[in-house]
Amino acid sequence: MSQKMTGAQILIESLLKENVEVVFGLPGGQALPIFDAIYGSKLNFVLTRHEQAASHMADGYARSTGKTGVCIVTSGPGATNTVTGLATAYMDSVPLIVFSGQVSTAVIGQDAFQEADTTGITRSVTKHNFLVKDVKDLAKTIKEAFYIASTGRPGPVLVDIPVDVQRGICEFAYPEKVEIRSYKPNYNGHPGQIKKAAEIINKSERPVLYIGMGVIASNAEDEVLEISKKADIPVTNTLLAKGAYPNDSALSLNMLGMHGTYYANKAVQAADVIIAVGARFDDRCTGKVCDFAKKAKIIHIDIDPAAISKIVDTDIPVVGDAKTVLKEMSSLIKNKERKEWIEKIGEWKKEHPLSYERNDDKLRPQYVIEKISELTKGEAIVATEVGQHQMWSAQYYKAAKPRTFISSGGLGTMGFGYPAGIGAKFGNPDKEVIVIAGDGSFQMNMQEMAIAVLNEVNIKTVILNNQYLGMVRQWQQMFYGKRYSRTCLAKRKTCPSSCNTPDRDKCPVYVPDFVKWAESYGALGIRVTDKKDVEPAIKKMLEAKCPVVLDVWVEIEENVFPMVPAGASLDDIMVRMNG
Repeated sequence: MSQKMTGAQILIESLLKENVEVVFGLPGGQALPIFDAIYGSKLNFVLTRHEQAASHMADGYARSTGKTGVCIVTSGPGATNTVTGLATAYMDSVPLIVFSGQVSTAVIGQDAFQEADTTGITRSVTKHNFLVKDVKDLAKTIKEAFYIASTGRPGPVLVDIPVDVQRGICEFAYPEKVEIRSYKPNYNGHPGQIKKAAEIINKSERPVLYIGMGVIASNAEDEVLEISKKADIPVTNTLLAKGAYPNDSALSLNMLGMHGTYYANKAVQAADVIIAVGARFDDRCTGKVCDFAKKAKIIHIDIDPAAISKIVDTDIPVVGDAKTVLKEMSSLIKNKERKEWIEKIGEWKKEHPLSYERNDDKLRPQYVIEKISELTKGEAIVATEVGQHQMWSAQYYKAAKPRTFISSGGLGTMGFGYPAGIGAKFGNPDKEVIVIAGDGSFQMNMQEMAIAVLNEVNIKTVILNNQYLGMVRQWQQMFYGKRYSRTCLAKRKTCPSSCNTPDRDKCPVYVPDFVKWAESYGALGIRVTDKKDVEPAIKKMLEAKCPVVLDVWVEIEENVFPMVPAGASLDDIMVRMNG
């Protein structure tokens, strides 16, 4: 039996029917009816300190659970503050829904207080968006929003709800299914294309599986492993596909691209077949596109037809769900031993393994991440901010399972990692969640420590503190004559106008003091400045039953290698600083 409800009540009831467990956001004037409906409801609403952080929390929740993340904000600045979060989710194909309040339909377009053209602003960074003008359309719109966000190639959806629609009353009946004539995701690959792809793989001598976020989104890691083992095919992953293939496999090439391994890049360039699965050939993976895998036939499996041949010309396109397609393809792929190919890759691994200077007393960031990986056995969920620490984490943290490495890939959003980690902890309360951050990125959303403390979210944060915007400083060192322009985070008016010899002993006191800052929130703050103290400090952090900030003062001018310079070919990979 249907029941009359306000639009605000319809929203809350619809979320409960979609089995939404937690919602992140902030209230405001044009969303007050919604927040009044939340009062006393069964919905677990987390009051964040910034709307951008709310969208990143919902994103981290989605990436770590596979469910759709949800946040609710008010109109105008509340909605525009989520744009970065929407763009982050859009670039990385994350199912996320933002519900935003809006001014009354009668004054839309009149520059009313806290009005913004939210659907216009977010059109380019959402999979789809809606402006609901009639309360009778609200339940259907919400159902469609969840369907669009979570099916096909996942992505963010925004639903803009004017305040009079929130107050409007109608019979509530939540649709059981969705039928959108213009949106029909194709999950089954064309049998003829799958057969052609299998034939090429069977004939190949130097194949490489190149896997992306789509493998994790479709839960296709078992199928990738099966084909890899069956046909002796090495596997390289994108940043976002970490954990989708076993690190300890002899067939693992780890990450490819700008900061990928030497052997992954060499293998891709020497391959005669590239089997791309749920990956989009972004520039950080391909390097100079015209020089990418020139010897290889390209097989591209992707649920999004628009992604195929968008960047790299594809020889055999297969449009469909990765898991479904790989299951069918596996039966057509022959058992084959590729001894010479695997031996060649083994030579590249020995020639230039991932390495750094381990035999001195300097506190290097790679060492810290290796210790985190070792002490957690790679089973913690790791969320990263963006920068050098992100690439070191990708290189040295051995994620044991899918959905345990959370990072902003396509947009490269500083300020993402900490709130995303909090969102992941809400979605996985029984798992260890560790945020690996740079001191620059962390300061962009560190106010969300309040959420961790007040909600007793036992999240751990490791700041690799080099007092610089590290990745930008590295580029300035390598390509701009070591002119460190506006990248020193300790710089004051009294500092020299030009300083290219960073030295903690000569620099002013760093602002903020992260230990005192953590303590001011009621969290535990720990500082490490000596290599010998790293392991005990990590153990203390992991044993703590409260939020922790571990501030590690690492080498200031440590750089990320390997590295392919921007615009260069993967063949031009640098394994160390020239000169």
